[in-house]
Amino acid sequence: MKKIESFQVDHIKLNKGVYVSRIDYMSDQSYALTTYDIRMKLPNREPVLNTGEIHTIEHLGATFLRNHDIYNQNTIYFGPMGCRTGFYLILKGEKTSLEVLPIISEMFDYIASFEGEIPGADPVSCGNYSDMNLEVAKREALEYKKNVLDHMKDENFTYP
Repeated sequence: MKKIESFQVDHIKLNKGVYVSRIDYMSDQSYALTTYDIRMKLPNREPVLNTGEIHTIEHLGATFLRNHDIYNQNTIYFGPMGCRTGFYLILKGEKTSLEVLPIISEMFDYIASFEGEIPGADPVSCGNYSDMNLEVAKREALEYKKNVLDHMKDENFTYP
């Protein structure tokens, strides 16, 4: 069986950053779908995100993107990677990682400074609403923003 694209990335050399994971051209649509790899943790080299904070970041990030004046109509998906080292973001269109860096930075600022009730964290809206950790999610978002997004280099945009 053919190895899927994301399993062909050298995770031993992979840095934290924002990468174009893949671009899919939809034959029945006039646009492409671009999947971005938002890598918050060094794979196999540091602890992964726990479920409470990753779930909280998912709720806050998806809410932010779906309510954004520009990206609300272009957001297809935002959610965690199974390995819990980051998130996938799927947007309509073809933009480089550098071009989407401002919206991703804005999203992580929003998460890091969020106050109040987590959107969708109730039994009607979510199938596991009690597995949330706002304080750790905010800390992880701030750390990623300050230590990675604010200091991006070529190695943080290009797969090894």
